[in-house]
Amino acid sequence: MANTALFNTQAAGLPQVDALNHSQAGAYALQPKHKLAQLAMTGCLNQTFYADAPEQLAEVLALVAQLDAAFVAKTAVYARRAGHMKDMPALLVAALAAQRSSLLPAVFGQVVDNGKMLRNVVQILRSGVTGRKSLGSQPKRLVQEWLNTASERQLLQTAIGNQPSLADVLKMVHPKPSEAWREAFFAWVLGKPADADALPPLTRALLAYRSGASDELPDVPFQLLGDRQLSAEQWLVQAQRMGWQALRMNLNTLARHGVFQLRGAAYTVAARLADREAVAKARVYPYQLLTAYKMAGSEVPEPVREALQDALEMSLANVPALRGNVVVCPDVSGSMQSPATGYRPGATSTVRCIDVAALMAAAVLRKQPMARVMPFENHVVNVRLNPRDSVMSNAQKLASIGGGGTNCSAPLAQLVKEKAKVDTLILVSDNESWIDAKRRGATETMLQWQQLKRLNPKAKMVCIDIQPYGTTQAQERADILNVGGFGDAVFDVVAQFASGEYGARHWVELIEATEL
Repeated sequence: MANTALFNTQAAGLPQVDALNHSQAGAYALQPKHKLAQLAMTGCLNQTFYADAPEQLAEVLALVAQLDAAFVAKTAVYARRAGHMKDMPALLVAALAAQRSSLLPAVFGQVVDNGKMLRNVVQILRSGVTGRKSLGSQPKRLVQEWLNTASERQLLQTAIGNQPSLADVLKMVHPKPSEAWREAFFAWVLGKPADADALPPLTRALLAYRSGASDELPDVPFQLLGDRQLSAEQWLVQAQRMGWQALRMNLNTLARHGVFQLRGAAYTVAARLADREAVAKARVYPYQLLTAYKMAGSEVPEPVREALQDALEMSLANVPALRGNVVVCPDVSGSMQSPATGYRPGATSTVRCIDVAALMAAAVLRKQPMARVMPFENHVVNVRLNPRDSVMSNAQKLASIGGGGTNCSAPLAQLVKEKAKVDTLILVSDNESWIDAKRRGATETMLQWQQLKRLNPKAKMVCIDIQPYGTTQAQERADILNVGGFGDAVFDVVAQFASGEYGARHWVELIEATEL
């Protein structure tokens, strides 16, 4: 009898593996544009379970050198605008600056939309990783323009943080302001003699408060207030002034300073957190709300915790409901226990990849109560979820499974065995499958998908890669889509692909359609 491993009729017409994943198992390499798109939308430039930060950085820079500048520029804009990413868009802008690209001015204004992004770009350029350590004339001019057009509030926000500080940036680019208040502000930041009367109003109020000349709390970020101790009442005022995202991130700070011991304070903060308009304006990720919930200490009262859950439900309000027979397969293997945005000393996220996968599955179930959820590791794990439970509750139930190896084909094999009806299958994983490893021929995931397609000719599969490493277990074609990411936009992408609005190249197509 002929060797069935070599002469397998089920594998006829399927693509041969052309790469190895980080577990040294057969996989399919993504095309350069798609690889950059995934890294830009979800890359964290931190240590992840399978790859370290220098490896990710080298891969991004290699792709930038390989691809045309227009696509790199559009990727930077799309990753900032649609993905709300920070480090990756800044890196791409710095890379374009190093290439002396004529597209830099158009990209700079769309990516550098606040002081933090300005400092990110300057930091990356000065590090030399993109090939040059000096800013250069064009980047210097763009930074000068930003500094000379930013509002006082924007400049005060920019003054928070170091490496580089706002003073460092000013020393690098030497802006020449045309307004007296701006000239005085820059002098104050640099520690030079400044005309106090020429300083803008918020800065004057800040200096008066710092010096003790005034007890009136200035309407500035609390990080700028200096060493003066704030009362619980003053911290409550700060909570009311903070942006929505800052409030979400500083709940433990407020608790530590006694804010929630004040009468009615917990309900005041909860009302802000659960404000539908504020949630929409903040462009908040569901996983960010999950982070806030997981990080909230025991001193954060229950009304505030409940408000975070309400906000999470609101953040999913625009998630479209998928039609037909929907199956969601979250990877709950051991590698999914790693932080979603990688390891960074002192800044490692409490949200793990498994939390993100579980959150996606729970969100789909919320919009499509008849959806089937099949968590997997070595094999499919049986779990019963109530679609009427909150997204947070179901996500936590799924995330508590955790452990075992990665076997991306396991849920597909079970569906084939059951002869199940499937219209849309969503696989949420890190794609580092190794239990079903093959070094030649098609991956087991492709083999099982082929059999499932015979049962469901119109079925479509979406592989969501939470930590993209540049390979996949299912090569793209008309019925298979590979997506990197875990933001709100992913839900729309899945729905559009399932309904036929976008083809398998949609991620690249969306970037290519971006206007500069």
